[in-house]
This record gives sequence, C-alpha cells and structure tokens, in this order.
Amino acid sequence: MRFFIQFSYFGKAYHGWQNQPNAITVQEVLENGMSKLLNLPVSLMGAGRTDTGVHAKEMYAHFDVDVLENIPEYIFRLNSFLPNDIAVDRIFEVEDDAHARFHATARTYEYHIDKKKDPFSTDLAHFVKKDLDIEQMNSAAALLLGKKDFECFSKSNTDVYTNICDLREAKWELKNDKLIFTITADRFLRNMVRAIVGTLINVGLGKYPADYVNTILKSKDRTKAGVSVPAKGLYLTSIVYPNTILKNG
Repeated sequence: MRFFIQFSYFGKAYHGWQNQPNAITVQEVLENGMSKLLNLPVSLMGAGRTDTGVHAKEMYAHFDVDVLENIPEYIFRLNSFLPNDIAVDRIFEVEDDAHARFHATARTYEYHIDKKKDPFSTDLAHFVKKDLDIEQMNSAAALLLGKKDFECFSKSNTDVYTNICDLREAKWELKNDKLIFTITADRFLRNMVRAIVGTLINVGLGKYPADYVNTILKSKDRTKAGVSVPAKGLYLTSIVYPNTILKNG
C-alpha cells in the first residue's frame, strides 16, 4: 500500500530535505522515526529538495508499507517521537503509482524580508537595511512569468533534464514591516528562488532597471543574476496534486 505523508519543518538545524552522507537531514530524521515506530524500514520519496536552512510549511513524501492501522494514533505517536522542529500533519492512502515528486502540478514558495530590524525573526527572515522600490520589483517579477529557460538562476552542473519552468505567480506584498515574495511554478531548479529574490532586490535597490531581467534570462549566465539570498527567509508553503492520486479518488 502506498501512502502520502504531509509534514512541516523549521530548517535551521538541517542540511535540507534529502539524505546526505555525514550531514543531518529532515529525511533522515523522519525516516528513522517512522521506521522505529513501525518496527520496519521506511523509505521516503520527497516532493522535491529544499536546501540547507530552508523551511517548509507544507511538504509531502510517499512511502510503501504492507499495512498501516489507526493512522491518527500513529501520527500522534510519531509527533511525540520527532524533534520539535518537525511536525506531521496528515498521512493518507493514495493510488499505488502515485508519486510525491512527479505528480505534483504546482509548488509555491515564499521569501520573507524584514524591513525593520527584528531580533525575534533573526532565523525567520532576511533583513534588508535599505529602502526597496516594491513597484519596480513587481515590474521585474512580472517579466519572469510564463514558460521560460531559468538556467541563469540555477546552480551550475545540476542533473536536470531541462531548465524550462512554467512560472505562474511572482509578486511582492508589504505586510506591516515585512516584505513577502510569493512565487509559484510547476517546478523549480536548484537555488532558483533565492537567486531570483537576490536579483529582484538589486532592482529594488536601483542597481539596474526592471527590464534588465530579460537580459539576464537571455544570457543563461548565472553570473549575470543577483547573489542568492540567505536560506533562512525561504519557505515552501504549498504543493498541489490532482485528486486522481487519492485511493478510489
């Protein structure tokens, strides 16, 4: 039987989601907890990667077991066993061929910027001291929408079959003293969101005009884009799946 697990985590203590040698990851901690409670090995396939220090408000993975009884009780026990920075929200049965990564149709991230120094969000947002032109940043963000080659915003030498992503939403909103960037696409390249945010901050600082984003895209050159912003301000907030993955859905 195949199940999806929905969970969230505060990423400061982890070297991202995916298992790595000699580094603690969310996948390792979650797999170990699930395996001990079920008394059998559990292998998780995540919906994607998150880099070191990135947070997730909504993340999914799938796993296979012969039987899983009393799911609410298992979730309660699992949350009691896991560290405080990882929480399991749901476990539900899906079709045998449902895939947490390949069946996702959209992913949404947020990036949080503090415009005012806040000692209580040091690990939750990136502090930018200078004023930012939000209107120009949104003008630049709008130029990213659609199916485009985002190689210029990706880490080099990544093992992907294409650099084309369908960007469906990219906007900045000011909420009190916090500036929040929301971005949605069918898929993302490694480091893509943090590189885009760094580039849009440069626009907001007046280092180049909004339409220079088109020049960066055409170049396919990572060095033309802005520096990657710190991981602590990045949150995976939503992953969308079709209802057809649900068992008898």
